[in-house]
Amino acid sequence: MTSPNRGARLARRVLAAALGLVVVAFALVDVHNSAEAGSGPRDRLHITVPAAPGGGWDSVGREIQSVVDGKGLANTTEVLNVPGAGGTIGLARVINQAGRGDTLMMTGTVMMGSIKATGSPYDLGDVTPIARLADDYGVVVVPANSPYRTLHDLLAAWRANPASVAVGGGSVGGTDHLLAGMLMEAAGAEPSSLNYIAYAGGGEALAGMLNGSLDVGVSGYDEFSEQIESGELRALGLSAGKPVEDIDVPTFREQGVNVELANWRGVVAPSKLSDAQRVDLERLMKQVHDSGQWQDTLEKQDWQDTFQTGAAFERFVASETARIDKIGEELGLS
Repeated sequence: MTSPNRGARLARRVLAAALGLVVVAFALVDVHNSAEAGSGPRDRLHITVPAAPGGGWDSVGREIQSVVDGKGLANTTEVLNVPGAGGTIGLARVINQAGRGDTLMMTGTVMMGSIKATGSPYDLGDVTPIARLADDYGVVVVPANSPYRTLHDLLAAWRANPASVAVGGGSVGGTDHLLAGMLMEAAGAEPSSLNYIAYAGGGEALAGMLNGSLDVGVSGYDEFSEQIESGELRALGLSAGKPVEDIDVPTFREQGVNVELANWRGVVAPSKLSDAQRVDLERLMKQVHDSGQWQDTLEKQDWQDTFQTGAAFERFVASETARIDKIGEELGLS
């Protein structure tokens, strides 16, 4: 009988091999398309969204497209959805487009966790960081009738019997999973013993809490905000490093728990860009960021403006990669 750990390692090896085949397949397409790529992002901008339509990355990518089109920052724009494996299929495609200065890809915390969870042979060190755009934060919630009245009640339950607490959130290796593991470690429990149930979205986790099959839910604040405000759910804490205006939920740090995790969103480009190509893409994203439309979107979505480019963004990507890798190892993802 194959052990769960051995089965997981085998699955990751199979997925890693499949990603290699994806790069070869994309190579055949991109060799043909490269001749039609245009002179740069001002001619035709390609935005790769490494997820299905309708999710967080897709909404950000299409908002970028809307600003670029509305302000005439490029002659034409194209959004291409390349879903699969937590974004690593899209990453494989962009890695194969080395040297193309007309291409951007959405990325963020979720992709970092998926790289670890899938055993991807590629990471964000294989692409060119362009801009960090915005952060939002996760919230830990329980049903209104939960015995966990406070964050510390939940941490105590984890210390007593980690597997007894059913936690629901997004994909394995995603932001929700990582945050739950960090809190377990802060409780003094073994993160790899987390009883985590992955769902396709916050709506399914919400249903699980309301029907009693889940004890705890983890997702972005917006996913649960209506139920928090109505009293159906009780928020135990927010993953921001400091209080967030308009979100009436105490951070974990405010409650004496040294945990914070931003669900950051940003854009990267293929590798081997010239200095001029990289500068042009950074300037393009600065124009998007400075637009009134983008600033209105930040306010409407409760996203925190964390815009960075250049060396500052490179340092952030490197430090977050190291941190997420460590969390992933503690959760048994590698």
